[in-house]
Amino acid sequence: MQITKIVNNNIVISEDKNHKEVVLMGKGLGFQKHKGDEIKLSQIEKTYVMKDHGMTQRFQEMLTDIPIERVKICNKIIQYAKDTLQKNINDNIYVSLTDHINFAIERVEMGVPFQNPFLWEIKKFYYQEYLIGKVAIGMIEKELKVTLPQDEAAFIALHIVNAELDLDMTEMVSMTKLVNDILKIVDKHFGEQIDKESVFYERFITHLKFFAQRVYIGKEVKSDDTEFQEIIRNKYHECIECVDEIKDYVKKTCNHDITDEELMYLTVHIKRVTTR
Repeated sequence: MQITKIVNNNIVISEDKNHKEVVLMGKGLGFQKHKGDEIKLSQIEKTYVMKDHGMTQRFQEMLTDIPIERVKICNKIIQYAKDTLQKNINDNIYVSLTDHINFAIERVEMGVPFQNPFLWEIKKFYYQEYLIGKVAIGMIEKELKVTLPQDEAAFIALHIVNAELDLDMTEMVSMTKLVNDILKIVDKHFGEQIDKESVFYERFITHLKFFAQRVYIGKEVKSDDTEFQEIIRNKYHECIECVDEIKDYVKKTCNHDITDEELMYLTVHIKRVTTR
């Protein structure tokens, strides 16, 4: 392999045997080297293959400014996620997660607090990814001596979930339509009762985005807490009517059966956005 571009002392650009652009990382890989120089395979610690040239370009630009130690810890976190989940994870996560963790560390160093308003939902619906996020925080503290807030576990989980989904544009459009159609059903039932300026409405929309993702990847949320579900169903009759219509709509358009627990959470969210 030959160097086609030097990003910094530790990162260079090359091409694989299929002439696809790759980003190579290794200690001293680009030190005192020039375009066209041969690369010692023994020096390569990590090879990145991005989805397209635009993503590769963005990754190059990002790596120019991020300390190599942070890049390496992100590699370890992503590999841990792959080993733990045993699922396909889009390699674009090397861009999104590395950028996010670098920024999170900078916020801590500047003393800027940052909370995740959707910690509860991420923890509830993507618990396995959330646990990986908690391990990641521990890895960062051990190797970089930086203590990130626990909310970051949920942010890291979200990046992992997005990389797991790897949805194409058609699916993204369908998910967006599903969210909008559900909002129309709620609006039809409650109209002016909905406070669209409230933080609860914002959180409801985020919940619907997560819900739409679960519909399209066929993930179900189940619980044995039937007593609480029964309390919700008996207490919020008007909301239940709305949720039942949403259930029928999702079954008709997506051929997906919403679990009782999903229905319960939808009911709670709708109750919040319709209570001023």
